[in-house]
Amino acid sequence: MSIVTRFGKLKGLELASLIFYAATGILFLAFLPLSGYPPHLAFIGILSLITAYGMFAKRAWASWLIASLLIINSVFSLYTLIAVGFSNLLVALAMIALVALTGLASMYPVVLKGRR
Repeated sequence: MSIVTRFGKLKGLELASLIFYAATGILFLAFLPLSGYPPHLAFIGILSLITAYGMFAKRAWASWLIASLLIINSVFSLYTLIAVGFSNLLVALAMIALVALTGLASMYPVVLKGRR
């Protein structure tokens, strides 16, 4: 089965959730050199890319990674908000958006799995 037919079988919100996790992983890995190579950014980025693959391939373990990324991204964002203390508005808004979008992207596969 080709990649094009697999993407064609994905529904709109499922595809949006998959794209969110892939884009988040790529962005975290892209910001590694700009931030001094902190290992937690690499961990979150690699875990996000693995989650996107798991959702794309419809693996059973993908739901566990989605749940763990919900907790990891929330803790990372809230810690960054506390550390920055809204002194950098751009970072604060990005962390708030990360928490909100992670919550939305995590809830859709959970609801979808509950309907099956």
